[in-house]
Amino acid sequence: MDTISPESDAPVPSRSLSGYTVGVTAARRADEFSALLTRRGAAVLHAPAIVLIPLADDAELERVSREIIANPPDVVVATTGIGFRGWLEAAEGWGVAEELHAALQSARLVARGPKATGAIRAAGLRESWSPSSESSSEVLERLLEEEVEGLRVAVQLHGATTEFEPLPDFSEALRHAGAEVLPVPVYRWSPPDDQSAMDTLITAVVNGTVDGVSFTSAPAVASMLGRAKETGLLEQLLSGFRAQVAALCVGPVTAGPLEALGVPTTAPARSRLGALARHIEEELPRRARVFPAHGHKIAVLARAVVVDGEVRHLAPSMLTLLRELARQPGRVVTRETLLASLPGHSADAHAVEAAIGRLRTGLGDPKIVQTVVKRGYRLAVDLGVDDPEESGDKY
Repeated sequence: MDTISPESDAPVPSRSLSGYTVGVTAARRADEFSALLTRRGAAVLHAPAIVLIPLADDAELERVSREIIANPPDVVVATTGIGFRGWLEAAEGWGVAEELHAALQSARLVARGPKATGAIRAAGLRESWSPSSESSSEVLERLLEEEVEGLRVAVQLHGATTEFEPLPDFSEALRHAGAEVLPVPVYRWSPPDDQSAMDTLITAVVNGTVDGVSFTSAPAVASMLGRAKETGLLEQLLSGFRAQVAALCVGPVTAGPLEALGVPTTAPARSRLGALARHIEEELPRRARVFPAHGHKIAVLARAVVVDGEVRHLAPSMLTLLRELARQPGRVVTRETLLASLPGHSADAHAVEAAIGRLRTGLGDPKIVQTVVKRGYRLAVDLGVDDPEESGDKY
């Protein structure tokens, strides 16, 4: 999994995410990450996706650890630094730290990346090899090349076995090659008992009322996908991500379950919390479309509209009308189409006129929305801009 190391976050000179709404699925360090976003002006919709089971309380991890002590493996694969450190700390609580250290010392230690390598060395141990790519697939390829038939291989896992987390394939490939695999279940998790916040976030993605959702672990992704499937909203959730809501991941491992389902994701170059916050700060404004209308620049966000850099919070029905007008900026939208988009399914044509009046007031300039006699309404897109998508303007 992607591991998140501490990283200082430089002072943020401007509230560059003002008007944007970002879903945060993190459980660990959620307050810290939310603060990084709110300092940039974002509204945060927090929905913790998982509850981590404390390693010291994990009976299965203790059982496996004692098995490793009794019969040390030939190879140990360490996949994350924080998981390896937590494992050794839990062993101290069980009173078997020295015995586990001796068992690991007798094995060949393979580290997936520099963080796992650092944790191994900090424990007074030494890795035999680590790939420069930090890729689990490269670790697997190396082990299979060296042949593992007849060997006992302990593999540090994380999370829970779900259809959305394919990590068990790593162990299965080793078994097919003739190895006896001992899964070491660090980072075990379960969904929260109360999933109302997650249900709210899933609905927000489906309805497009959130600009992006941040993920800091593959288990968080798997938990959200599992909950959406359980509530019958999986396809709608995936469609929301594919069409309009940004899936913002801390790294490629976290993005894996979404990419496998055809959801485009973005991630910073480094798997760090501060780097992800800065990535969101750059990515969301880059994705926003700006419409030049009646001398103004307008960006329609999930829960707000930005007019000439000023955030304006409109009632949901007003935003719904604006989104209809913004689907094809400058094109006429009929009264019937606008009426159908309003909540309540009113049959009164005057409801559209009243709603347009409130929208004009909310935008601050009534001329941004033009009336086209006997046809409907349009955004007053400036002349000379045939396709606002090609104008190059981004908010």
